[in-house]
Amino acid sequence: MALRVPLRFRQHVGCSRPQTTQRYTKRVPSSRNIVQRLLKGQSLREWLVEFTRFCIVGLGSYIVDVGLFNLLAHSDLVTLPGDPSMVAKIISVSVAVIFSWVTNRLWTFRTKRTSAKTREFIMFVLVNLGGMLIALACLWVSRYGLGLRSQFADNVSANVVGLVLGTAFRYVMYRYVVFDNDDEIRTPDSPPLAS
Repeated sequence: MALRVPLRFRQHVGCSRPQTTQRYTKRVPSSRNIVQRLLKGQSLREWLVEFTRFCIVGLGSYIVDVGLFNLLAHSDLVTLPGDPSMVAKIISVSVAVIFSWVTNRLWTFRTKRTSAKTREFIMFVLVNLGGMLIALACLWVSRYGLGLRSQFADNVSANVVGLVLGTAFRYVMYRYVVFDNDDEIRTPDSPPLAS
């Protein structure tokens, strides 16, 4: 025989309903679910096209950076103030970042760009500064953490390891932060935004 507690008493002590034990099962997302979320509605083929375009734009930006640097720093076409190599590098990186933003905006992420160009450009520059900091961190670890100070070690740490990690960082940030227009969903056939 169970003891019955009057409802008024249960309400008074904070137990208005008989307590039941519910079992909650935690849903573990499947790998297919995770891939679909990462692709953001794209097919694998569409993502591969986007990633290939990103790599082509990156190669183009690298060529603009190195080519303009060498043209400005090591030719007699122009005389730069101060340390010509430092000034040339500042100019070449700035032009390469602008080239990269325009080509990524108009070609790689054309269906994802937003109408807020200023915000997009500021975010793009900040992401590129983050990519540069990653390369500098790799160089710092090599030189000061591991004590490797040769030209070869500097190039491997900054221009191989740093470049790969920085490029991965840039791609993820461009895709999910800079060129993220979840509010405006367009298909590749829809008219582009006004540039």
